[in-house]
Amino acid sequence: MEDKLIPGGQPARGLHGFALLTAAATLMLIGVGGLVTSHGVGMSVPDWPNTYGYNMFFFPLSKWVGGIFYEHSHRLVASGVGLLTTILALWLHGRSARPWLRWPAVILFATGLATFIKMPARSQDATVLLTVGAAGFLISFMWPGGDGAPRWLRRLGVVAFFAVVAQGVLGGLRVTAIKDELGIFHATLAQLFFCLICAIALFTSRWWQATATAPPIEAARHPVLIRWFFGITLLILVQLTLGATMRHQHAGLAIPDFPLAYGKIWPDTDPEAVARYNQQRLEVTALNPITATQITLQMTHRLLALLILVATAAGARATVSRLGAKSFLGTLSLSWLGLILLQVALGVATIWSNKAADIATAHVLCGALALALGTVACIVSIQKFAFARNAASSLRPSPGSRSLPGSKASVENLY
Repeated sequence: MEDKLIPGGQPARGLHGFALLTAAATLMLIGVGGLVTSHGVGMSVPDWPNTYGYNMFFFPLSKWVGGIFYEHSHRLVASGVGLLTTILALWLHGRSARPWLRWPAVILFATGLATFIKMPARSQDATVLLTVGAAGFLISFMWPGGDGAPRWLRRLGVVAFFAVVAQGVLGGLRVTAIKDELGIFHATLAQLFFCLICAIALFTSRWWQATATAPPIEAARHPVLIRWFFGITLLILVQLTLGATMRHQHAGLAIPDFPLAYGKIWPDTDPEAVARYNQQRLEVTALNPITATQITLQMTHRLLALLILVATAAGARATVSRLGAKSFLGTLSLSWLGLILLQVALGVATIWSNKAADIATAHVLCGALALALGTVACIVSIQKFAFARNAASSLRPSPGSRSLPGSKASVENLY
């Protein structure tokens, strides 16, 4: 049964560990990206994919100064996540992926050789292509091994590969096209990509394998809990998108006080009030001017944060009361609530610290973890409910047939 879920034996354990490493690297990438935005240094490097004309892997350390340090570090970490994701996708396919590694490696090596001969000035690019191509070609004769994961899991690996490529292209276009709107899509896709990698890590775990073969029947009695998990997770995704929109407007805090907003429960947004706010901002902090739309957007962000907190608390209470605090979903829901409380506290601290870069970045990271935890909760609850429903259907007698002794009790035990 083990081989039907993930590649068996020691390679499977290694695959799960590597998926966790990729997830951790992705979270680190989100953090570095948050630092770039929080410091307002997204355009410190004006060219892409090069860095001030250098191949990014050969950019001199002596030039890593100011905002360049954050932006260039972001590019390097992103390249590392791309490499890890590519390895993960190949590993999920097992030995059948060797041609997909070998022949692209040959093309990369040939391209690097042609670049070195025809364009000596681009020797740095040629060196990278030659190195990657030669390494991929040699490794393809020994790795990956095994029969590979199930088809659905292999497809998730392919989706992850194309998602990380799209993410890289979006990041590059954000620089070359100088469009803040692309930055919003870039940030949102990063959150979704992190959830996807976390899901792959879950699916390759021994815990998931044991649960898939003999799962506890806890969510089957209360399918409404699944809707709770899905609804809250969707709200968190919307909230993170709103946060990305505010961060990429580069206007600082549109509302500088909390719990009130410009001294009121709901601030005035008429032209005279907005002009007064901007005059205060110019005199005190010399920030960019804000608009009524930005004020409304930040108030919406605050209200949605309150809604998420209340919904998560209600969902955790319902889960614990129906399944118990020691059940997996009960523990998960309580952890989720704790993470949301921390997220709210970090949001308040972001305002009170006038959007300090480290606090704002921690706020972004906590949001990413909350979304990923919600994704895991959705997956686990669906898996448990589907198993119980299918098992109950198999035990329920067909119309006109006699019930087997104890069959009714068996079905009731499932629910």
